[in-house]
Amino acid sequence: MNLLFCSVGRRGELVKDFKQTMKNHGNIIATDCSEYAPAIYLADKYYITSRIDDENYISELINICKKEDIKAIMTFIDPEIEILTKNRELFKEIGVEVLHPEYETAKICFDKYKFAKHLEANSISTVKTYGDIKEFLENKDGVDFPVFVKPRTGSGSVGARKTNNIDELEVAFSDDNSLIIQELMDEEDVDVDVYVDTHSRELVSFFSKRKIETRIGGASKTISFIDKNIEPLLEELVNCLDFYGPMDVDLFYKNGQYFISEINPRFGGAYLHAYGAGVDFVEFIMNNLEGKENSKSFYQYDEGVLMMMYDSVVIQNTNGAVKND
Repeated sequence: MNLLFCSVGRRGELVKDFKQTMKNHGNIIATDCSEYAPAIYLADKYYITSRIDDENYISELINICKKEDIKAIMTFIDPEIEILTKNRELFKEIGVEVLHPEYETAKICFDKYKFAKHLEANSISTVKTYGDIKEFLENKDGVDFPVFVKPRTGSGSVGARKTNNIDELEVAFSDDNSLIIQELMDEEDVDVDVYVDTHSRELVSFFSKRKIETRIGGASKTISFIDKNIEPLLEELVNCLDFYGPMDVDLFYKNGQYFISEINPRFGGAYLHAYGAGVDFVEFIMNNLEGKENSKSFYQYDEGVLMMMYDSVVIQNTNGAVKND
Protein backbone atom coordinates (compact mmCIF):
# COMPACT_ATOMS: atom_id res chain seq x y z
CA MET A 1 0.00 0.00 0.00
CA ASN A 2 2.13 2.87 -1.28
CA LEU A 3 1.10 6.48 -0.64
CA LEU A 4 2.15 9.62 -2.51
CA PHE A 5 2.71 12.80 -0.49
CA CYS A 6 2.80 15.88 -2.73
CA SER A 7 4.49 19.18 -1.90
CA VAL A 8 5.70 17.64 1.33
CA GLY A 9 7.94 20.57 2.28
CA ARG A 10 8.82 20.56 5.99
CA ARG A 11 6.33 17.90 7.10
CA GLY A 12 8.96 15.39 8.11
CA GLU A 13 7.41 14.38 11.43
CA LEU A 14 4.16 13.46 9.68
CA VAL A 15 6.12 11.27 7.26
CA LYS A 16 7.66 9.54 10.29
CA ASP A 17 4.23 9.02 11.87
CA PHE A 18 2.87 7.40 8.72
CA LYS A 19 5.87 5.10 8.46
CA GLN A 20 5.50 4.12 12.11
CA THR A 21 1.88 3.03 11.67
CA MET A 22 2.32 1.48 8.22
CA LYS A 23 5.47 -0.44 9.23
CA ASN A 24 6.00 -2.98 6.43
CA HIS A 25 2.61 -2.46 4.79
CA GLY A 26 3.79 0.01 2.16
CA ASN A 27 6.04 2.90 1.30
CA ILE A 28 5.78 6.67 1.47
CA ILE A 29 6.75 8.35 -1.79
CA ALA A 30 7.24 12.12 -1.49
CA THR A 31 7.38 14.91 -4.04
CA ASP A 32 8.36 18.54 -3.96
CA CYS A 33 9.48 21.12 -6.50
CA SER A 34 12.62 21.77 -4.46
CA GLU A 35 15.43 19.45 -3.47
CA TYR A 36 15.72 21.59 -0.32
CA ALA A 37 12.42 20.33 1.11
CA PRO A 38 13.64 18.41 4.19
CA ALA A 39 10.73 15.99 4.41
CA ILE A 40 11.49 14.33 1.07
CA TYR A 41 14.59 12.79 2.62
CA LEU A 42 12.53 11.10 5.34
CA ALA A 43 10.30 9.30 2.83
CA ASP A 44 11.11 5.88 1.39
CA LYS A 45 11.62 7.48 -2.03
CA TYR A 46 11.18 10.95 -3.48
CA TYR A 47 10.80 12.81 -6.76
CA ILE A 48 11.59 16.42 -7.64
CA THR A 49 8.68 17.67 -9.76
CA SER A 50 7.62 20.80 -11.59
CA ARG A 51 5.71 23.48 -9.71
CA ILE A 52 2.03 22.78 -9.15
CA ASP A 53 1.01 25.42 -11.73
CA ASP A 54 3.03 23.79 -14.52
CA GLU A 55 0.86 22.42 -17.34
CA ASN A 56 2.63 19.05 -17.12
CA TYR A 57 2.36 18.70 -13.35
CA ILE A 58 -0.58 16.29 -13.25
CA SER A 59 1.01 14.13 -15.95
CA GLU A 60 4.13 13.91 -13.80
CA LEU A 61 2.08 12.76 -10.81
CA ILE A 62 0.20 10.21 -12.91
CA ASN A 63 3.50 8.75 -14.12
CA ILE A 64 4.84 8.55 -10.56
CA CYS A 65 1.64 6.83 -9.41
CA LYS A 66 1.96 4.21 -12.16
CA LYS A 67 5.66 3.65 -11.57
CA GLU A 68 5.37 3.36 -7.78
CA ASP A 69 2.05 1.47 -7.62
CA ILE A 70 0.46 4.26 -5.59
CA LYS A 71 -2.81 3.56 -3.77
CA ALA A 72 -3.63 7.09 -2.54
CA ILE A 73 -2.41 10.63 -3.04
CA MET A 74 -2.56 13.74 -0.85
CA THR A 75 -0.97 17.18 -0.61
CA PHE A 76 0.12 19.36 2.28
CA ILE A 77 -0.43 22.77 0.66
CA ASP A 78 -3.84 24.35 0.16
CA PRO A 79 -3.56 25.55 -3.48
CA GLU A 80 -2.85 22.01 -4.65
CA ILE A 81 -6.01 20.53 -3.14
CA GLU A 82 -8.19 21.95 -5.92
CA ILE A 83 -5.74 20.71 -8.56
CA LEU A 84 -5.82 17.14 -7.27
CA THR A 85 -9.57 17.03 -6.72
CA LYS A 86 -10.28 18.50 -10.16
CA ASN A 87 -8.37 15.55 -11.61
CA ARG A 88 -9.88 12.94 -9.30
CA GLU A 89 -11.22 10.84 -12.20
CA LEU A 90 -7.79 10.65 -13.86
CA PHE A 91 -6.33 9.24 -10.67
CA LYS A 92 -9.31 6.95 -10.15
CA GLU A 93 -8.76 5.44 -13.60
CA ILE A 94 -5.37 4.14 -12.45
CA GLY A 95 -6.64 3.00 -9.05
CA VAL A 96 -5.47 5.98 -6.98
CA GLU A 97 -7.64 7.59 -4.28
CA VAL A 98 -7.43 11.36 -3.81
CA LEU A 99 -7.65 11.87 -0.03
CA HIS A 100 -9.26 15.30 -0.20
CA PRO A 101 -12.88 16.51 -0.54
CA GLU A 102 -14.90 16.72 -3.73
CA TYR A 103 -13.82 19.49 -6.10
CA GLU A 104 -16.69 21.90 -5.36
CA THR A 105 -16.10 21.55 -1.63
CA ALA A 106 -12.37 22.13 -2.11
CA LYS A 107 -13.11 25.37 -4.00
CA ILE A 108 -15.45 26.60 -1.26
CA CYS A 109 -12.93 25.85 1.49
CA PHE A 110 -10.11 27.69 -0.29
CA ASP A 111 -12.25 30.83 -0.64
CA LYS A 112 -12.74 32.01 2.95
CA TYR A 113 -15.57 34.38 2.02
CA LYS A 114 -17.55 31.73 0.12
CA PHE A 115 -16.92 29.28 2.93
CA ALA A 116 -18.32 31.63 5.58
CA LYS A 117 -21.37 32.44 3.47
CA HIS A 118 -21.99 28.74 2.80
CA LEU A 119 -22.01 28.04 6.53
CA GLU A 120 -24.31 31.01 7.17
CA ALA A 121 -26.72 29.73 4.51
CA ASN A 122 -26.80 26.37 6.31
CA SER A 123 -27.31 27.97 9.76
CA ILE A 124 -23.93 26.78 11.02
CA SER A 125 -22.14 28.96 13.58
CA THR A 126 -19.30 30.81 11.90
CA VAL A 127 -17.34 34.02 12.36
CA LYS A 128 -19.16 37.01 10.85
CA THR A 129 -17.46 37.73 7.54
CA TYR A 130 -17.69 40.58 5.01
CA GLY A 131 -16.33 40.73 1.47
CA ASP A 132 -15.44 44.42 1.41
CA ILE A 133 -15.76 47.69 3.34
CA LYS A 134 -19.15 48.52 1.83
CA GLU A 135 -20.68 45.21 2.93
CA PHE A 136 -19.19 45.63 6.39
CA LEU A 137 -20.56 49.15 6.90
CA GLU A 138 -24.01 48.19 5.62
CA ASN A 139 -24.31 44.89 7.53
CA LYS A 140 -22.26 45.29 10.70
CA ASP A 141 -24.95 43.64 12.85
CA GLY A 142 -23.29 44.55 16.13
CA VAL A 143 -19.73 44.06 14.90
CA ASP A 144 -17.50 47.08 15.52
CA PHE A 145 -13.82 47.95 15.53
CA PRO A 146 -11.36 46.49 16.01
CA VAL A 147 -11.93 43.93 13.24
CA PHE A 148 -9.73 41.31 11.63
CA VAL A 149 -8.70 41.35 7.97
CA LYS A 150 -7.08 38.54 6.00
CA PRO A 151 -6.70 37.42 2.38
CA ARG A 152 -9.75 35.80 0.83
CA THR A 153 -7.57 32.89 -0.28
CA GLY A 154 -4.24 31.59 0.93
CA SER A 155 -2.84 30.03 4.06
CA GLY A 156 -0.27 30.57 6.78
CA SER A 157 -1.89 33.81 8.05
CA VAL A 158 0.11 35.87 5.53
CA GLY A 159 -1.43 39.36 5.39
CA ALA A 160 -3.80 38.75 8.31
CA ARG A 161 -3.98 41.50 10.93
CA LYS A 162 -6.16 43.54 13.27
CA THR A 163 -7.45 46.95 12.17
CA ASN A 164 -8.62 49.40 14.82
CA ASN A 165 -10.63 51.97 12.84
CA ILE A 166 -12.02 52.86 9.42
CA ASP A 167 -8.82 54.66 8.41
CA GLU A 168 -6.68 51.59 9.05
CA LEU A 169 -9.26 49.44 7.25
CA GLU A 170 -9.19 51.66 4.17
CA VAL A 171 -5.39 51.60 4.13
CA ALA A 172 -5.43 47.80 4.32
CA PHE A 173 -7.82 47.54 1.36
CA SER A 174 -5.86 50.11 -0.66
CA ASP A 175 -2.85 47.83 -0.32
CA ASP A 176 -4.81 44.64 -1.11
CA ASN A 177 -8.44 44.65 -2.26
CA SER A 178 -8.67 40.86 -2.05
CA LEU A 179 -9.01 41.02 1.75
CA ILE A 180 -12.05 39.99 3.72
CA ILE A 181 -13.21 41.46 7.04
CA GLN A 182 -14.13 39.35 10.05
CA GLU A 183 -15.37 39.98 13.54
CA LEU A 184 -12.38 40.00 15.88
CA MET A 185 -12.48 36.81 17.94
CA ASP A 186 -10.03 37.51 20.75
CA GLU A 187 -11.03 34.74 23.12
CA GLU A 188 -10.25 31.01 22.99
CA ASP A 189 -8.58 29.75 19.78
CA VAL A 190 -9.21 26.05 19.12
CA ASP A 191 -7.91 23.62 16.50
CA VAL A 192 -9.62 20.31 15.69
CA ASP A 193 -8.22 17.43 13.64
CA VAL A 194 -11.09 15.64 11.90
CA TYR A 195 -11.39 12.41 9.92
CA VAL A 196 -14.31 11.75 7.58
CA ASP A 197 -14.57 8.12 6.52
CA THR A 198 -14.12 7.75 2.76
CA HIS A 199 -16.76 5.01 2.54
CA SER A 200 -19.56 6.14 4.86
CA ARG A 201 -18.69 9.86 4.43
CA GLU A 202 -19.42 10.22 8.14
CA LEU A 203 -17.45 11.91 10.90
CA VAL A 204 -15.61 9.06 12.62
CA SER A 205 -12.96 10.78 14.73
CA PHE A 206 -11.76 14.16 15.94
CA PHE A 207 -9.16 15.56 18.32
CA SER A 208 -9.61 18.95 20.01
CA LYS A 209 -6.79 21.15 21.26
CA ARG A 210 -6.45 24.70 22.51
CA LYS A 211 -3.76 26.84 20.90
CA ILE A 212 -1.17 28.11 23.34
CA GLU A 213 1.23 29.55 20.77
CA THR A 214 1.23 29.93 16.99
CA ARG A 215 4.11 30.31 14.58
CA ILE A 216 3.96 31.02 10.81
CA GLY A 217 0.18 30.72 10.91
CA GLY A 218 0.07 27.32 12.59
CA ALA A 219 -0.16 26.12 16.16
CA SER A 220 3.24 25.34 17.67
CA LYS A 221 2.10 24.71 21.26
CA THR A 222 -1.27 23.12 22.03
CA ILE A 223 -3.04 21.28 24.84
CA SER A 224 -5.72 18.62 24.38
CA PHE A 225 -9.22 18.93 25.82
CA ILE A 226 -12.62 17.30 25.47
CA ASP A 227 -15.85 19.23 25.00
CA LYS A 228 -18.79 17.25 23.66
CA ASN A 229 -20.41 20.46 22.41
CA ILE A 230 -17.95 20.41 19.49
CA GLU A 231 -19.29 17.11 18.13
CA PRO A 232 -22.72 18.36 16.88
CA LEU A 233 -21.08 21.38 15.22
CA LEU A 234 -18.70 19.09 13.33
CA GLU A 235 -21.59 16.80 12.35
CA GLU A 236 -23.42 19.80 10.87
CA LEU A 237 -20.29 20.81 8.99
CA VAL A 238 -19.69 17.33 7.55
CA ASN A 239 -23.32 17.10 6.44
CA CYS A 240 -23.30 20.39 4.53
CA LEU A 241 -20.24 19.73 2.34
CA ASP A 242 -18.61 16.72 0.64
CA PHE A 243 -15.57 15.99 2.77
CA TYR A 244 -13.29 12.99 2.33
CA GLY A 245 -10.53 11.91 4.67
CA PRO A 246 -8.48 14.15 7.00
CA MET A 247 -9.03 17.85 7.60
CA ASP A 248 -8.10 20.62 10.00
CA VAL A 249 -10.84 22.85 11.47
CA ASP A 250 -10.19 26.16 13.22
CA LEU A 251 -12.73 27.28 15.82
CA PHE A 252 -13.15 30.16 18.21
CA TYR A 253 -14.95 29.88 21.54
CA LYS A 254 -16.70 33.06 22.61
CA ASN A 255 -19.55 33.76 25.04
CA GLY A 256 -20.17 30.06 25.60
CA GLN A 257 -20.40 29.14 21.90
CA TYR A 258 -18.10 27.69 19.24
CA PHE A 259 -17.73 29.44 15.88
CA ILE A 260 -16.07 27.87 12.84
CA SER A 261 -13.36 30.12 11.41
CA GLU A 262 -11.94 28.18 8.48
CA ILE A 263 -11.02 24.72 7.24
CA ASN A 264 -7.97 23.20 5.62
CA PRO A 265 -9.21 19.96 4.00
CA ARG A 266 -5.89 18.19 4.53
CA PHE A 267 -3.67 17.17 7.43
CA GLY A 268 -3.03 20.21 9.60
CA GLY A 269 0.48 20.99 10.78
CA ALA A 270 -0.50 20.28 14.39
CA TYR A 271 -2.02 16.84 13.64
CA LEU A 272 1.22 15.57 15.18
CA HIS A 273 -0.40 16.29 18.55
CA ALA A 274 -3.37 14.04 17.81
CA TYR A 275 -1.13 11.22 16.61
CA GLY A 276 1.08 11.52 19.66
CA ALA A 277 -1.99 11.33 21.89
CA GLY A 278 -3.14 8.11 20.22
CA VAL A 279 -5.63 9.39 17.63
CA ASP A 280 -4.29 7.58 14.58
CA PHE A 281 -5.78 8.81 11.28
CA VAL A 282 -3.14 6.77 9.43
CA GLU A 283 -4.87 3.61 10.60
CA PHE A 284 -8.22 5.00 9.40
CA ILE A 285 -6.70 5.69 5.98
CA MET A 286 -5.25 2.18 5.75
CA ASN A 287 -8.63 0.67 6.66
CA ASN A 288 -10.42 2.75 4.04
CA LEU A 289 -7.91 1.86 1.34
CA GLU A 290 -8.42 -1.82 2.19
CA GLY A 291 -12.16 -1.36 1.63
CA LYS A 292 -13.06 -1.27 5.32
CA GLU A 293 -15.43 1.28 6.84
CA ASN A 294 -14.19 2.84 10.09
CA SER A 295 -16.40 2.87 13.16
CA LYS A 296 -16.90 6.09 15.10
CA SER A 297 -14.16 6.60 17.68
CA PHE A 298 -14.70 9.73 19.76
CA TYR A 299 -12.91 10.96 22.91
CA GLN A 300 -10.32 8.17 22.91
CA TYR A 301 -7.56 10.40 24.25
CA ASP A 302 -6.54 12.13 27.46
CA GLU A 303 -7.17 15.76 28.29
CA GLY A 304 -4.23 17.93 29.28
CA VAL A 305 -1.73 16.39 26.86
CA LEU A 306 0.72 19.06 25.68
CA MET A 307 2.37 19.35 22.29
CA MET A 308 5.42 21.61 22.00
CA MET A 309 7.10 21.86 18.60
CA TYR A 310 10.83 22.45 18.37
CA ASP A 311 13.37 22.86 15.57
CA SER A 312 15.19 19.92 14.06
CA VAL A 313 17.32 19.40 10.97
CA VAL A 314 17.94 16.98 8.12
CA ILE A 315 21.55 16.56 7.01
CA GLN A 316 21.58 14.99 3.56
CA ASN A 317 23.91 14.40 0.64
CA THR A 318 21.77 15.38 -2.36
CA ASN A 319 23.81 13.43 -4.91
CA GLY A 320 21.51 11.01 -6.68
CA ALA A 321 18.28 12.95 -6.21
CA VAL A 322 15.48 11.26 -8.11
CA LYS A 323 14.24 13.72 -10.70
CA ASN A 324 11.03 13.17 -12.60
CA ASP A 325 11.85 12.77 -16.31
